[in-house]
Amino acid sequence: MTQELFSGVFPAMVTPFEDDESIDHERLRADAQRLEAAGVDGLVPVGSTGESATLTHDEHVEVVETVVDAVEDVPVIAGTGSNNTREALELSERAADAGADALLLISPYYNKPEQRGLVEHYRTIADAVDLPQIVYNVPSRTGRNIEPDTAVELARHENIAGFKAASGDLNQISEIVERTRDQDFAVLSGDDGLTLPMLSVGATGGISVVANVEPERACAMVGAGLSGDFERARAIHHELAPLTRALFWETNPIPVKEAMHIRGHCPPTLRSPLSRLAEEYRIDLANLLDDLDEQRAASPAEVEG
Repeated sequence: MTQELFSGVFPAMVTPFEDDESIDHERLRADAQRLEAAGVDGLVPVGSTGESATLTHDEHVEVVETVVDAVEDVPVIAGTGSNNTREALELSERAADAGADALLLISPYYNKPEQRGLVEHYRTIADAVDLPQIVYNVPSRTGRNIEPDTAVELARHENIAGFKAASGDLNQISEIVERTRDQDFAVLSGDDGLTLPMLSVGATGGISVVANVEPERACAMVGAGLSGDFERARAIHHELAPLTRALFWETNPIPVKEAMHIRGHCPPTLRSPLSRLAEEYRIDLANLLDDLDEQRAASPAEVEG
């Protein structure tokens, strides 16, 4: 069942770089294993958080291969989107050959296709690649919203198995859930601050940035929400909220890489044109992480569920 495959917490992984900006595959492997051990339900490499826009096609595939090889029991959902349908198809085929279990496809950016063009784009890839595929709607990055009618039409395709919603429009997201609830189709949060509200209307989980830094808390919150324990889910949501906001002080993945650097998981190196988090934010971010660590030390069972 698709909703079981795409139920829970799926960190949108960062891509760790060496000082010379080459991919640090050893750290990438270790990070995948850290997240799997923390209890996440799957991993999403080479998405926006993984700086996919600055990776070559070969690097895309190498990252997917490393993550697939690193984990044992969780699915790997590879980011393979592009604003060029042929390019997205090639990336999707190569990710499938590399062992990915599913695909995440951002809607074409910059080109600003009409809704009929979006349908044709996604159907072309879904017809050709026999893996579950998640349509990713993030209008703030792409310049074009995927309308509910379009999402519902795409959900009819047997290989289009889910929708990552990062529009910020809860009315639209709720409508998509409502209109696809009789299908084997998952709606996932793409915005950590809205994951809990989305769970309340029927979302099945989230592709998460904050889960890179606080995977146990993210899993505990989503798990509580999915089981109907919204009192506990709300408590964890509010614990995570300051960090969730901080991770978007600057463009993602700038702050999350800094947070992971503070926690000792990877260097803060990003590929140009992204740059390291501004100095004025670094101390505040470190203090937020210290506060979360203190809460964990005081009540580990409450944090990890």
